Amino acid sequence: MTKDQLLTRRRVLMIGGAAAVGAAGTAALLTAGPENTANARSAAGPSAHRALKPSAYRLEPLTGYGPPQAATAHGRTLVRHEPLLRVSGRGRTMVLTFDDGPDPRYTPDILRTLREHDVRAMFFVCGEMAVNNQDLLAEMAEDGHVVGNHTWSHPLLTRLTRSEIRSQMERTCEVIEDGCGEAPAWFRAPYGAWNRAAFQIGADLGMEPLAWSVDTLDWMAPGTRKIVDRVERGAAPGVVVLSHDAGGDRSQSVRALRDYLPHLLDSGYHITVPTRHYT
Repeated sequence: MTKDQLLTRRRVLMIGGAAAVGAAGTAALLTAGPENTANARSAAGPSAHRALKPSAYRLEPLTGYGPPQAATAHGRTLVRHEPLLRVSGRGRTMVLTFDDGPDPRYTPDILRTLREHDVRAMFFVCGEMAVNNQDLLAEMAEDGHVVGNHTWSHPLLTRLTRSEIRSQMERTCEVIEDGCGEAPAWFRAPYGAWNRAAFQIGADLGMEPLAWSVDTLDWMAPGTRKIVDRVERGAAPGVVVLSHDAGGDRSQSVRALRDYLPHLLDSGYHITVPTRHYT
C-alpha cells in the first residue's frame, strides 16, 4: 500500500470515528458589522448561483445565526462558540482555501496559477508538512496569501486532551511564524471537528476559527470536471471554498484551479482573503 493510500485510509477511518463523537460545533454565517464579520473587499456584480451545502465528509457544520464574540479593544481574541463560515463584502466576493500542505508536488503549481491571475488565497498548513517546506511558506507570504494553522499532524481534535491540542497548535504557529515572519491569525480544525477546547486554545494563541461553505470533495479524487463543477455551482457572494494542496494525489485539484479560477474572474467574482477586525 502506497503512502497516499495509507493517508486516505487514515482519513476515512478518522471520519468514521468523528461521527461517533457527535457534532463538532456549529458554523456562523457572517453578517455585516465588525463584531461578527470577517470582512473582504469586493467588486460589485449580479447575483450568483445558490451555494452548495457543506459536505458531510467534514462533519457538516450547522448554520447558526447567533452573534459571535469579537476581539477586545486591546487586541486579545475572545473565544467563539462556532467557526466562521462565510465572508462579508459587497458584490461577488469569494475566498479560496487550500488545506493540508504545503506539498512541493502540488503547492508550487497552485501558487503559480494564483500568481498568474493576481489572486490571493488562504493556505491552512500542517506543521509536519510546513517544517520542511519553509521556502513555500515564504513564497505564500511574499505573494500576499494568508497562512493559517491546521494543526501539526491533522488529528481529530475531539479525541485529544487540552494539552495535546495546544501542542498541535503551538508547534504549527511557531513553524508558520518562522517561515512567514508573523504568527497565524486563523486556524481550521481538521475534519471540521471543533470543540470548546479548540476554540479556547485557538483564541489564546490569537487565532480566529474559519470553516467553509463549499467543499470541493477533491480529497476523493472525483475527477477534475467534478471539482470544477462543484466550485462553479457553489459560487456565490461570501462563499469560502475548501480544497487541498496535500494529503494525497492533488493533481486534479491543481488542474481544476486552472479551469475554474479564470471562469470565476470572468464572471465578475472578486477572489480575496478575509481581514481581522479588532473593536
